[in-house]
Amino acid sequence: MVKVVFLHPDLGIGGAERAVIDAALSLKSRNHTVHFVTAHHDKSHCFQETKDGTLDVTAVGDWLPRSIVGKCYALCAYLRMIYAAIFLVFFSSLEYDLVFCDQISACIPVLKFSKARVIFYCHFPDMLLTQRKSVLKRLYRAPIDWIEEKTTGMADCVLVNSKFTAGIFKEAFTSLVKTTPEVLYPIPDFSTLDKQAPPPTSDLLPPNASTIFLSINRYERKKNLLLAIDALACLKKANEKSLDGVHLVMAGGYDERVVENREYYHELKQRVDKDGISEHVSFIRSFSDAQKRTLLRNSSCLLYTPDREHFGIVPIEAMYLKCPVIAVKSGGPLETVGHESTGFLCQQSDEDFAEAMRKFIKNKDLQKEMGEAGRKRVVALFSFEAFTNQLNSIVKKLSDQGRRQTLTLSLMWMMAFISVLSLLLVYVLF
Repeated sequence: MVKVVFLHPDLGIGGAERAVIDAALSLKSRNHTVHFVTAHHDKSHCFQETKDGTLDVTAVGDWLPRSIVGKCYALCAYLRMIYAAIFLVFFSSLEYDLVFCDQISACIPVLKFSKARVIFYCHFPDMLLTQRKSVLKRLYRAPIDWIEEKTTGMADCVLVNSKFTAGIFKEAFTSLVKTTPEVLYPIPDFSTLDKQAPPPTSDLLPPNASTIFLSINRYERKKNLLLAIDALACLKKANEKSLDGVHLVMAGGYDERVVENREYYHELKQRVDKDGISEHVSFIRSFSDAQKRTLLRNSSCLLYTPDREHFGIVPIEAMYLKCPVIAVKSGGPLETVGHESTGFLCQQSDEDFAEAMRKFIKNKDLQKEMGEAGRKRVVALFSFEAFTNQLNSIVKKLSDQGRRQTLTLSLMWMMAFISVLSLLLVYVLF
């Protein structure tokens, strides 16, 4: 039995959170002990497993700011994660053999002061998630990018969520030539999806729609949600009657504390009103696992709009519940969605998406045919058992190796940590 602590920045609702929760559940199923340490955990906005006590959670450092006058989100996230690591290593009473951290690697030098092995799960290099249009932004990001690359290389094991991300990892972190990430697909616990779905209610799904398109993603601009709305508007532009009986449900993780969530939600609402399709579109801000099952089981097709998405767990959940997928032809969906068999892979354009959507409107049997194929594909290629076996093997291997930390290594980690902390403090003060 290995004692594992999961260190995660914000344990809310999202793909990254779902991935680490499933990883924790898989290890717990193999009799390992698991515990979460996070900077934020709100029981009114989290996954069920962390709400009902299935997984133990300790939240520390939520008093630290999430931004500085609406800026410096990355810097604040780094500081919050480092603080959580300091709590874990120096002040907590938790016993652990291994730390599984993700998203932010800046905390790894702190974790090196313990005897635990460290796994870093790279969902996607953070340095590639923001644009640097101004000189000031480039100056701001340069030390943060350097810290990300150097601290990522300090992990005992680096995992990525897809072959696509593995390739991006090598391109982004050019100095980590000796680090070869291992692909671990973030597979959901299908036992949750197998639970009975509540019957659809009028506030969740329109009762009279014959074709329901569903979008599930956080209310963030990088998720490209406007593409789904523009595609529906494109259908209307081609033929007013083409939207008879057609409805689009925009469902996604939403946190009132996050400015972008609020702003983007209103942008989407405004676009729907501008396009004159408000009667064909409804919005759901956050939902339970049971409601997600109801949405997926009763929709004609899932619209998955992110471009170059690292992996994307929702298309797998959809296909498992026999809901076909229309996705952008890039990133993770290239590995998960079978083009023209379990759905369609399209260019990132409203015309391409609209053309694929039109097929489901015209051919009512397509949903059943592709739905059955999608279920078979997921069962064959993406099983929770295979995911559990692979992660369990990695954890046991690292645990058996133990920590042989010499004085030289200890000093190296100390210097690395002091360098990281000094850079961050300079940012805060100046």
